[in-house]
Amino acid sequence: MTAGKTIKSLFELNDKVALITGASKGIGESIGRGMAEFGAKVILSSRKQNAVDALAEEFRKDGLDAIGIAANVGSSEDIQQLIERVCETRGGLDILVNNAGANPVFGPIQNTGDTAFDKIVNVNLKGPFELCKAAYPIFKQRGGGAIINISSIGGITPEQFIGVYSISKAAINSMTKAMAQDWGTDNIRVNSICPGLIRTKFSEALWKNEDILERFVSRIPLGRAGNPEDIAGLAVYLASDAAAYCTGGIYMADGGYSST
Repeated sequence: MTAGKTIKSLFELNDKVALITGASKGIGESIGRGMAEFGAKVILSSRKQNAVDALAEEFRKDGLDAIGIAANVGSSEDIQQLIERVCETRGGLDILVNNAGANPVFGPIQNTGDTAFDKIVNVNLKGPFELCKAAYPIFKQRGGGAIINISSIGGITPEQFIGVYSISKAAINSMTKAMAQDWGTDNIRVNSICPGLIRTKFSEALWKNEDILERFVSRIPLGRAGNPEDIAGLAVYLASDAAAYCTGGIYMADGGYSST
């Protein structure tokens, strides 16, 4: 343990600058709030400026340090502008959470057209890859950083009807390990969180369907679908010095679903 540090203090994110994509609702919103509650200066990002502005105002009313910067992570130009604005407004970056995701199709994999495939790959894989690359020199200059990629249990074992989405998340897990290997000497830690079925708008096609929900829950040892808050605590841990020896990890947060 670092001299003068208590275990409790290792979880603090005081004055750390944290960028969360896909942050206007669901898991991203919950992670942003959790990190802000632990002292981080949070940048909430999603495609719509009014959405992140409204959420950042809610955070500030609760005494949390947050601003909103809109960006489409499927656009290389938007990614570069996002990183530039983060540095202009916050002076640097310490934590990157790649949470933005897309899955415009729900059905057999053979029905996924080129447009849908490209969108899934651009948002779920290429965007996080480019964001990580853009953040790398900033982290290196600051002596280290933490990257958290929000993956999926589908990236471990593909789920029916979300095949291409599962493929993109498997690639994110591989990217996580590759970056952890390459960037460890720069004290840049890279980890993935694989949520199971979480009650968000993004996954409502699954949990609002009673038959699908029952099938999932019957295989979950904890006996319920998850909530965004179930992911936030793990993300805060991985961003903090309490996880200083953790990199290249693929962390399941699925109520035990993957153990069955």
